[in-house]
Amino acid sequence: MDESQRKIALVTGANRGIGYEVCRQLARSGMQVILTSRDAAKGERAAESLRREGGQLEYHLLDVTEAKHIEQLRQWMAERYGRLDVLVNNAAVLLGEDQSVLNVPIDVVRTTMEVNFYGPLNLCRAFVPMMKKTGYGRVVNVSSEMGSLAGMGSDSAGYRASKAALNALTRIVASEVRAYNIKVNSACPGWVRSQMGGPHASRSLEQGAATIVWLATLPNDGPSGGFYRDQKIVPW
Repeated sequence: MDESQRKIALVTGANRGIGYEVCRQLARSGMQVILTSRDAAKGERAAESLRREGGQLEYHLLDVTEAKHIEQLRQWMAERYGRLDVLVNNAAVLLGEDQSVLNVPIDVVRTTMEVNFYGPLNLCRAFVPMMKKTGYGRVVNVSSEMGSLAGMGSDSAGYRASKAALNALTRIVASEVRAYNIKVNSACPGWVRSQMGGPHASRSLEQGAATIVWLATLPNDGPSGGFYRDQKIVPW
């Protein structure tokens, strides 16, 4: 493949779980993948593991709650590649899972919002302008059906609220870039066997990653501003 034609993808929180599998699948599709994580040693090992499978991968440190990390990454991407084609906002935390909204520590909610909402917001602010300049972009916000207002429940309040906010961000950014060839969508991986989902979850990492990868590789006439699981619409 002509290197100038190779799409460049950035995946957050990708040293393990769904993010790691997304990196694998995007690399197999022929993309140059930037695998990021907040733990440099784990991230480097993850990237090296996927390189041994034949993928084109680089590692870059990124804690999505650190504005300086995001700016350093933006500058590095601009200098090294001059563009970013695909942004997968995958990094997330699930805290206070079994606590009532009436007594969960407010710091737990704030931390959850910092990672799950403000992180993707700041990454969009950093990289969507770059996509607008090139006239191409795919943004995938890894959400959850737990953030759907249609099925909202009482547990995991911070997580649910953060994913509902992330879905709102999807709609807002998609609306703002509708005049450009930039597709912005939310993906629900489902209950996946990962560190977050646990060993008894019903879906494999491959199944969880599939819709994310589909949205990351949409054709120019693909949808934007939607919420999907298994390539089907999920109620907001």
